[in-house]
Amino acid sequence: MTPVDAFDLPDWLGTDEVTWSALSTDRGGHRVRGTLTASGQVLDCDLLAVDQAWPHPVADEALRQQVHTAWRAGEIVVAEDDEGRLLVLSPGIAFGPADALESIRRFARAVAAPPQRYSVALRLDAWTRGSSADRG
Repeated sequence: MTPVDAFDLPDWLGTDEVTWSALSTDRGGHRVRGTLTASGQVLDCDLLAVDQAWPHPVADEALRQQVHTAWRAGEIVVAEDDEGRLLVLSPGIAFGPADALESIRRFARAVAAPPQRYSVALRLDAWTRGSSADRG
């Protein structure tokens, strides 16, 4: 993963009405694949819970610490994977709907957008049963 400065992202993320749509989740729910859309523009954007450790760690210890520190401060860490997909990083091992909403709310703030300009579309088949017990 490569860190991304939220201010280097496309301007429309901070100025338009944006919808993040969940498309699918990996087994275990630690990565929810999705897209950000606005005014006909689309950006791949996944939610990633960095504490997932089986069958292999999702993130190294330094990145996990950075994500937890940002979360405690009310912020979010943004990165890009090797496929060029944007990642919104969150503490925990899985996502539930409330976790997704909070991550996208923090992402909106990171790109200097009022949270009311963002909406979230959840597909019922894209979620696992549980959410992270400790986001802390």
